Amino acid sequence: MSSFRQPNGKAREWMNNREFLQANREVAAALSDHRPVVALESTVIAHGLPQPNNLETAQRLEQIIRDEGAIPATIAVLSGKLCVGLDSRQLEHLATSADIRKLSTRDLAVAVANEWDGATTVASTMWIAQRAGIKVFATGGIGGVHRGSLPDVSADLPELSRTPMIVVCSGAKIVLDLPATREWLETFGITVVGYGCDEMPAFYSRQSGLPIDVRCDSPAAVTRLFNVQRELGAAGALLVTVPVPAEAEIPPDALKSILDQSLLDAERSHVSGRELTPFLLARMAQLSKGTTLRANIALLENNARVAAQIARELGPV
Repeated sequence: MSSFRQPNGKAREWMNNREFLQANREVAAALSDHRPVVALESTVIAHGLPQPNNLETAQRLEQIIRDEGAIPATIAVLSGKLCVGLDSRQLEHLATSADIRKLSTRDLAVAVANEWDGATTVASTMWIAQRAGIKVFATGGIGGVHRGSLPDVSADLPELSRTPMIVVCSGAKIVLDLPATREWLETFGITVVGYGCDEMPAFYSRQSGLPIDVRCDSPAAVTRLFNVQRELGAAGALLVTVPVPAEAEIPPDALKSILDQSLLDAERSHVSGRELTPFLLARMAQLSKGTTLRANIALLENNARVAAQIARELGPV
C-alpha cells in the first residue's frame, strides 16, 4: 500500500486559514501524516434520510471508513465555517436541527458571510474537500439532468468536470433523467468507471443499460487510472460507479411503478427545484414501505467501504 500524499501548498494554506476552513484535529493530522482520508457529504444527513436513520447512517459510514483503515471527513458549514471532519455533537446537530440549509457551491460564500449552518451537496463537498487536500469522496448518488423539458442541470455535474478527485457513487439518483445525465458526463469528459460491473448502475438498481468507459475490479486499478489522469493533466473527477448490493436491489418493475407514482405526486404538489429530489426519495420510501430507504442505506455503506479501500491504495498524485 502506498502512502497518501501530503496536501499541496495551496491546500495547506487553506487548512491553516481558520477564517474560512476548519479541519478537525483527526483529519488535519491524517493529511499531514500522509494517511488516507475519505470525504463524506452532509446533505444526506440533513435532507436525504429520515430521523433517526440519518444520524445512525452518518455514524455507521464513519465507522466503516475507520474499519477499512482510513479517516472519515464529513463536511458541512457550521456557523459560517467550512468544516472538514465533524464531532458527534456536530453530526447530531445536522441530523436533528430544522434550520440546516442545503448548500451547493453557489451558496458557500453567502453561508460564510452570514454565518449559516448548512449541509453540503456533492458539488460543494467536492469543492471544499479538494481545497483541503482530500482526493477521495464517497456518496450515494450524484445529481444530474432533471426530467422535463426545461434544461435543469445539477451543479454536481460541472463540479465533476473541473475537480480532480475520485468520486465513489452508485450512479445518478434514480429520480433524474439518467440517459441525459450520462450524455452530459460524456460531453464534458468525465470518465465513468464501472466498479465490478459493465454498465452504469442506476442507484437502487444494478442495471441501467447505460455504458461505462472502463471497468475496474480493484482499488489498485482505480488508483492507477486516477494517477494517469493526473499525469496527463486531466481536469475533472474520476467517477467510480458501484452497484447497490444485490440483496438490497429493487426489482426494475417495482422500481418503475414507485417512481412513476412519486413523480405524479410531486407534480400534483407543485414541488420543484432543489426540493424535488428529497421529496421524490422520501415519497419512494413511503410507497415502497421502506424498501428504497434500506437500499439507499446499503449503497451508502458499500460506497463508503469501497472509497476507503481506494483511499488506502492511492499513491502520490
